[in-house]
Amino acid sequence: MPNDANYLDVTLLGKEYRVACPPEEHDALLDAVAYVDEKMHDIAEKTKSTISERIAVMAALNIAHEYLSQPQSPTETPPPDDSETGLDITVVKRRISSMGAKLEAVLAPQEKLL
Repeated sequence: MPNDANYLDVTLLGKEYRVACPPEEHDALLDAVAYVDEKMHDIAEKTKSTISERIAVMAALNIAHEYLSQPQSPTETPPPDDSETGLDITVVKRRISSMGAKLEAVLAPQEKLL
């Protein structure tokens, strides 16, 4: 592959992926991969699921929820208020939770097939 330095091979839940990434960001990406992989393994263990797609979606929802639940540090620019964006974080959190429940309902019968 041309310019292999701009790619990084990573492993998530035992599957390998090649990700486009400039060399100066390799360490940050590896930290992110370790974090996501840990979340995916935790979810797989807790749910006893073997469906990678389901595990990945649940990990993404959990990480998004964690991120949105963190208080803003004083050095960070606070998010725009609801009047500017029309975005209500409480509604977003409820929607993420609802999506997770819907995914559970749809994917649960598939787990029985395995």
